[in-house]
Amino acid sequence: MTTDSWVVTGGAGYIGAHVVQALREAGRRVVVVDDLSTGAASRLPGDVDLEQLSVLETERLTRLLGDVGAVGVVHLAGKKSPTESMSDPLLYARENVGGVVSLAQAVRDSGARQVVFSSSCSVYGSPDLPAVDEDAPTLPQSPYGESKLYGERVLAAAARAHGIGVTSLRYFNVVGAAGPALRDTGAYNLVPMVFRALREGTTPLVFGDDYPTPDGTCVRDYVDVRDLADAHSLAAAALQAGHPGGTYNVGRGAGYSVLEVLDTVRAVTGRPLLHEVVARRPGDPGSIVGSVTRIGRELGWTATRDLSEMITSAWDADPG
Repeated sequence: MTTDSWVVTGGAGYIGAHVVQALREAGRRVVVVDDLSTGAASRLPGDVDLEQLSVLETERLTRLLGDVGAVGVVHLAGKKSPTESMSDPLLYARENVGGVVSLAQAVRDSGARQVVFSSSCSVYGSPDLPAVDEDAPTLPQSPYGESKLYGERVLAAAARAHGIGVTSLRYFNVVGAAGPALRDTGAYNLVPMVFRALREGTTPLVFGDDYPTPDGTCVRDYVDVRDLADAHSLAAAALQAGHPGGTYNVGRGAGYSVLEVLDTVRAVTGRPLLHEVVARRPGDPGSIVGSVTRIGRELGWTATRDLSEMITSAWDADPG
């Protein structure tokens, strides 16, 4: 085992593996914790230590953090679909809320001092704002969003009570890949869903065209996964240097509708692509775009890749 490490929970997942890469490129030692329920060990370099355990196993997690001399944890492990959470809210309570409580206890008891938390723009619900900043009301519309908001609150309370530095990163929609081994295989994410339809010769579904948006389809802020990974690395470095922590949006500050994303896929792939409009999915807000002023000012982070670059990297990484 390494010592003086950053531990990444969920580090064998799509986003997690990119975070591992960014931390290593910044010169940090990394240990991955993942139960491999959705992650894949093949996403990780061979010289990265992987411990297969659930973050709900508090005693084992506490021992691991102590054994590796963890200075901090990037916590990404958990369930991630607003739609799935509507049909199985207890799963999201157990995995996401229970996971944060277990992690906070392990950090406290092991002597680790910093946490970077994977939160979500889902905490805002469907704000009636052109761009939502971190001080906007938090009104989640799904158990997933509720679980992320509660996770933020648990960690903020632990920070006050136990002197732990905590930064929560509220992601917007993540796209792109650093290579084929790190591609997004998520069942609920728009771009992989469209790519699967192209490979299989099926028609991708558009969930609702009656939202109060310019073309009636959902509008989202998209961020490249490599830029997002760099945000985690900067947040970890800031905490380790004594930054008090905080809550930050991570996006581009620009919105694209589902139909605009499909148009970009057509332009990038050069393939014809029809779509079918079906009913809205439960838990989907109509439009959400983030203000990213705070993270730029306080952590020096800004997104560097546009939507076309994101989709191009995702397509280049897709083996189909």
